[in-house]
Amino acid sequence: MRITVFLVLSLLLSPILPAQGPDLVKNDGIMKPMPPIPTQAVRPGGGWEVSADRHDLGKIRELKRRIAQKEFKDITSVVVIKDGKLLVEEYFNGADRTTLHNPRSVGKTFTSALMGAAIRDGYIKSIDQTLGEFYDLKSFANYSPKKSAVKLRDLLTMSSAFLGSDADAASPGNEENMYPTPNWVKFALDLPMDEAKQNGKQWDYFTAGVVILGDILDRSIPGGLEKYADRVLFKPLGITRYEWQYTPQKVVNTAGGLQMSSLDYAKFGQLYKNRGRWNGVPVLPEEWVANSFRRYLAVPNNVDVFYGLLFWNMTYHVDGRPFETFFCTGNGGNKIFVFLDQPLVVVVTATAYGKPYMHAQVDQMMEKYILPAVIK
Repeated sequence: MRITVFLVLSLLLSPILPAQGPDLVKNDGIMKPMPPIPTQAVRPGGGWEVSADRHDLGKIRELKRRIAQKEFKDITSVVVIKDGKLLVEEYFNGADRTTLHNPRSVGKTFTSALMGAAIRDGYIKSIDQTLGEFYDLKSFANYSPKKSAVKLRDLLTMSSAFLGSDADAASPGNEENMYPTPNWVKFALDLPMDEAKQNGKQWDYFTAGVVILGDILDRSIPGGLEKYADRVLFKPLGITRYEWQYTPQKVVNTAGGLQMSSLDYAKFGQLYKNRGRWNGVPVLPEEWVANSFRRYLAVPNNVDVFYGLLFWNMTYHVDGRPFETFFCTGNGGNKIFVFLDQPLVVVVTATAYGKPYMHAQVDQMMEKYILPAVIK
């Protein structure tokens, strides 16, 4: 598995793609207007109550035409939850309600949720615990007090001082150097520290740090992280079909690749929209959700993009109105959006892995079609 992150950093707010020409298709050698594409009927089931809310079906049909014409490429699903109910459910390119998608680094945010649960349950004291409390760091290469002082908070906010950057292909700690090794945790903990960085002071995407978080959770929780995730997160949400990827040590890979259906990803987003509750029952601490949705650090080289606890933050604009969202994102253009001031959760899945348009096209879809179709 490869989770190419530098594209996320450089393209998250890349210029919006230009619109294509008129909606024409070739029929009997003659270019003719494309016939209308109907919206897909939202069926009951899937763990959601169907919404009766009115929305702009024309915008959704227009979006579907753009996807059919390959203006928006490799999109596999769009799901909108409004007021906790299923409003839009559209699938493309062979996907359907049963498809298990691979959203790559979207899975990192599930690690954040499990950290919050583990703190609530007493397996982790706080995110201010340091690596020196969990590992004998002198048994790894390049020991330094600076490494011992790395906090869980620093790894959750991508602000540790490890000599590791997924945005820099030449960085010793780049994730692509980690995957071929026989032990990803050892790879990460063997890394030297970057003299130009201070723990907690600068943002730099570091996938290996999330692998460390997963290892700490797996070691700290009786029975391991995989069973814990099923018991405290997935089962309460009614999620029964999912697939983990694993590290070489057979620990669930918290860096990404957690596969689920689009409707189940929407449940995760709605859990955060509900401040940690599902059907009125607390699943995550409300305080953890609130702390996750804080702007801890600005993301360099982007305008008004920030980072929470393994959540991203940005603001879309529709007709001059701002719509702020915290969201998970992954290679290919995969997203789970949780909007702050609108009763909306939006899931987009895609397979445009490593493509230069993967994130820009989702931004255009959101601002020109999805949000205009469903906002009040």
